[in-house]
Amino acid sequence: MAAFVTVLLCSNLIGPGKQCLIALPFSLPFFGSSLVFPAGNLFFPIGYIFGDILTEVYGYARSRKVIWAGFGALLFASIMSTIIVELPARTSDPYVAALQPALEMVFGNTVRIMIASPLAFWCGDFANSYVMAKMKIWTRGKFLWMRTIGSTIVGQAVDSIIFYPLAFGGLWQTNTLIEIILINWGVKVLVEVLCTPATYVVVDFLKRAEAEDFYDTDTNFTPFSLKN
Repeated sequence: MAAFVTVLLCSNLIGPGKQCLIALPFSLPFFGSSLVFPAGNLFFPIGYIFGDILTEVYGYARSRKVIWAGFGALLFASIMSTIIVELPARTSDPYVAALQPALEMVFGNTVRIMIASPLAFWCGDFANSYVMAKMKIWTRGKFLWMRTIGSTIVGQAVDSIIFYPLAFGGLWQTNTLIEIILINWGVKVLVEVLCTPATYVVVDFLKRAEAEDFYDTDTNFTPFSLKN
């Protein structure tokens, strides 16, 4: 839970302040010969990997508690960031002229982003955990790679489809909005694919160390509960 919340906060507080451009030696469908993405995309998929591990080892009900903890932390961080940015700075500080604009640029989210980010996270993570738990039953615990990648494809799609239209709809052209959704979704899924071997190692270690391998055969999948 601590690692999950830490990664989530990093992705939303550190990552959005910088756009990354990576030139590719080849051309990809939708992406072209370069990738442009917010730096937070390097963090955010790791949170989904933690979510996959939690659901795989401990089950949906425990993962549900962690998602709610992350949602609360993200909401609190968003509110406090806004308050800190809006508080008047002491004019006698030598760096106030440069510091305040920098804080506003990095941490000064609009109301739309403050609403869109926690909502997209909440919906996307619950979709990811639900698909992961259901696929484990359908596959009888086999094909972990299929479950982690499949759940991430669904979860990240839900997250991106909710976040970008809510945050930037009407500000960006429709074709730009669709392009950004596809690029960010693709990058996040790619990170999940690349991290699959590490996921196998962590899952295997935890299952042996905890003597736990939960199957959600009788689980109530409502997100609005904190019961095991």
